[in-house]
Parts: sequence; structure tokens; C-alpha cells
Amino acid sequence: MMNQTDVMPAPEFHPVVALDSKWECEHEAFLRLLPTLLATHRGKFVAIHEGQVAGSGEDQAAVALAAYAKYGYVPIYVGLASDAPQPTARIVSPRLHRPDSA
Repeated sequence: MMNQTDVMPAPEFHPVVALDSKWECEHEAFLRLLPTLLATHRGKFVAIHEGQVAGSGEDQAAVALAAYAKYGYVPIYVGLASDAPQPTARIVSPRLHRPDSA
């Protein structure tokens, strides 16, 4: 004689995606802030550091350099406040090798 087996529905699985880098956290902050940035910085490049606006302007490189000058060489995100989808590219700055001074 066989016993009847109850079939239960599969559990729902909602993975938590861990952001493994500060740059990714800053990118997520930019996306979260984008609706507000469209009202305040539309058409400008915006630097994000520690989840907040760290600078803005017309030239992406100038905005990044100003943020680095203010906060040091740390990962920041610089994006264009625009309705149009923008390609996302992570460009890692090269680190210069400095020979030991002897």
C-alpha cells in the first residue's frame, strides 16, 4: 500500500545581490537619485560619492577630476542626468608604477 505524498509549491527565492564594489554602489545610488537629478541637473554630468552628489558640470572628465581632487583617488560614479538610456562603462584608471627611490 502506497502513502499519498503532498506536493508543496516551490519556495519563492529572492536573491539579494551583493554589490561587491564601491563603484557599483555609487552607480546604484545614481540610478536611485536619477528622478531628482533630472529635475536639478538635467543634461549635466553628475559625480556620485558616498551615495550623494559630489559635483556636476558640462564636461564628464572635469567633473571626475574635481571629485578626485576633493575626495582623493576613490571609486566614484559620473553619469549623465538624462532620460535617454546611457551605456554604462567602467573605466579603471591605470596605477602608475613608481620605482623605489634609493
